[in-house]
Amino acid sequence: MEPSSSVKLEPQPTAPPSTESGLRRSMGARHLVMIAMGGVIGSGLFLSSGYTISQAGPLGAVIAYLIGSFVVYLVMACLGELAIAYPVSGAFHIYAARSIGPATGFTTAWLYWLTWAVAIGSEFTAAGLLMQRWFPGIDVWVWCVIFAAVLFGLNAVSSRFFGESEFWFAIVKVGAIIVLIVLGGAALIGFHPLSGTGTHPFLFENFNTTGGLFPNGFTGVLVTALVVFYAFSGSELIGVAAGETADPATNIPKAMRSTVVRLLIFFVGAITVIAATVPFDQVGLDQSPFVTVFSSIGIPFAADIMNFVIITALLSAGNSGLFSCARMLYSLADEGHAPRAFRKLTRRGIPMVALSVSMVGGLASLISSVVAPETVYLALVSVSGFAVVGVWMSITASHFFHRRAFVKNGGNVAALPYRAPLFPLVPILAFSLCFVSLIGIAFDPTQVAALYFGVPFVGACYAFFYFKYGRKARTSQLF
Repeated sequence: MEPSSSVKLEPQPTAPPSTESGLRRSMGARHLVMIAMGGVIGSGLFLSSGYTISQAGPLGAVIAYLIGSFVVYLVMACLGELAIAYPVSGAFHIYAARSIGPATGFTTAWLYWLTWAVAIGSEFTAAGLLMQRWFPGIDVWVWCVIFAAVLFGLNAVSSRFFGESEFWFAIVKVGAIIVLIVLGGAALIGFHPLSGTGTHPFLFENFNTTGGLFPNGFTGVLVTALVVFYAFSGSELIGVAAGETADPATNIPKAMRSTVVRLLIFFVGAITVIAATVPFDQVGLDQSPFVTVFSSIGIPFAADIMNFVIITALLSAGNSGLFSCARMLYSLADEGHAPRAFRKLTRRGIPMVALSVSMVGGLASLISSVVAPETVYLALVSVSGFAVVGVWMSITASHFFHRRAFVKNGGNVAALPYRAPLFPLVPILAFSLCFVSLIGIAFDPTQVAALYFGVPFVGACYAFFYFKYGRKARTSQLF
């Protein structure tokens, strides 16, 4: 692949059997959807949704997730057009490098790599802790090593094997959410035959709290909306897998639409049922709200079932994260902005060196979670949220500049296989909402660490790029 000096602004309606760099195009639309779903549906929904409800109130939590769904739609609309224009692996880096500038592409790639490298370690640690319920005599680190080996194996075989494993991982999580929505919804209209007590909230009576519809004020909704943005992170993984997708012009838009609709139904539906079932001031912050709902309607072995589902959710997110990390390193090397060793592929088209280094990064963050859980680890976790929103801003800005350059160079927008609607409103609105969320972090003591670490990290990435590649970059401007 050539650096950012050569740009094709024409759409690519049909893809070659493999990418220029050797990665295999072996995944279809269903794999893309489940990879995105797998990256999004994790501990944020299964474990932290109770916190969201307690802070924003029942109705406020639903509104916050609706706002989050809307922002995801805006970002995915921009992503769809870019992913077809540049169907390459590790695509965020390519979008920003070719549409904005190589330094921004470099910084975006490292931000996103850092996001998932940190997340991998946290997912392993959380899964190991949950295994203590059944095997209290086995240390957490043992489970972490086992899970790391399993996920490394799934990613090392082939991209299609990874896609299949993520497909089935995600099926378990999606199944749990559907059961919650169906059985929880039935209980809210009076059908709960397994419940041992006759007291169960009817419809949305829990929404009218003693403090009104917004017990903590509407400010609680705005602050929670920032957290919800992070809960939806992972939807952009479709762009990372674009280079290994068969027929991108057909499969990517199909996967985008399916992902947005499903996230809207699953996230908002689940939060609505939970908020209507569990009083906001009694929501179980020490256990999954899913367990609380299943227990209230009399589901046998609710805690054990959900323990299994949550472990699956964590491993699924780690699986997607490891895939993303490896492709980002590969993409950086392919553009000449990382060691060439990251570009080496196995016979099956797997960037094994990049995959191995990404796993080491994940294990390093795992160690920090044990050695310094209240200092280094918390700082790294907070910056992962900052980085995701930063990547979303990069996607929307890349789309804005790409479309503008495409038209300027005589491109026919009507001929594009997929185009984001209402240009330039969609990218501008998405960028603005993401930027507001970053400003809001400064007013939340639990998230402000992200700015202390994230802003200097971004500055360091730009400084390093200009120090090492600056002269070369200036001779290869995009437009």
